[in-house]
Amino acid sequence: MSLRNLLFLLLIGLFVWQCRAAETVSLGPGVKVPASPEQSAIRGGETFEFNDYLITPLADFSLEAKVLSREDYFLDRESELAPTDLALGWQQMSDETVLSQIDISQSGRWYHWRVKEFPIPRRAIETQSANMHMVPADEQVAVMLDMVKPGQLIRLQGQLIKAESYDGWHWQSSLSREDTGASACELVYVTSLDILSP
Repeated sequence: MSLRNLLFLLLIGLFVWQCRAAETVSLGPGVKVPASPEQSAIRGGETFEFNDYLITPLADFSLEAKVLSREDYFLDRESELAPTDLALGWQQMSDETVLSQIDISQSGRWYHWRVKEFPIPRRAIETQSANMHMVPADEQVAVMLDMVKPGQLIRLQGQLIKAESYDGWHWQSSLSREDTGASACELVYVTSLDILSP
């Protein structure tokens, strides 16, 4: 890729980021999503081919959540599968009174947060929010994913997966909402996505 093309892609990414930041949706104070994500193990999930990768379902997965942030990726290998990461929150992390006191950002496939003073316990922030790599199963899901704005409520269904390539590359989802740090993100093969708020 030439330097000119790279700069062009970076400018497009910056433009999209600025537009999305301006489109953040506010729903007001109060817990908007009282329930945690739901997960059930898949025993012997059948591997299938998707976009030249081998996908193995590890668990059925569904949630309703508030979108805390989104980040789109174009240049890394992972973007071939997951062009968008969503930082999602539920329970206390879906309450804008709490969120207004937390600085949230994403970069490099990580979700970052900072506080001056904890509005809720640290462990609540860690276990009631997560960065999730979104793998749209089809074009309809991809179109819906492109419409998602920070601040909205969404509902999704799909599977937590392991992705592998024939050259040995692999990427595997966390199977817990309790973990933090490296390998704590969910890799979600999204079969259904709905936006529940304006």
